[in-house]
Amino acid sequence: MSSPLPSDPYMLLSYVNTKLRDEYPSLDALCDDMQLDRFTLEETLALAGFTYNKKNNKFW
Repeated sequence: MSSPLPSDPYMLLSYVNTKLRDEYPSLDALCDDMQLDRFTLEETLALAGFTYNKKNNKFW
């Protein structure tokens, strides 16, 4: 992941979910636009206990 993202998993969760809610229709769109590796992002949040829900377009 690129350095502008928060390193704290809870801050990262908040940041990503806000982007998903306000700017992106899917996790793929967010990752493509921000040049993020989806696997790494999901793995980082999974270590903190969060998983992506495609139907709701958010991590929880």
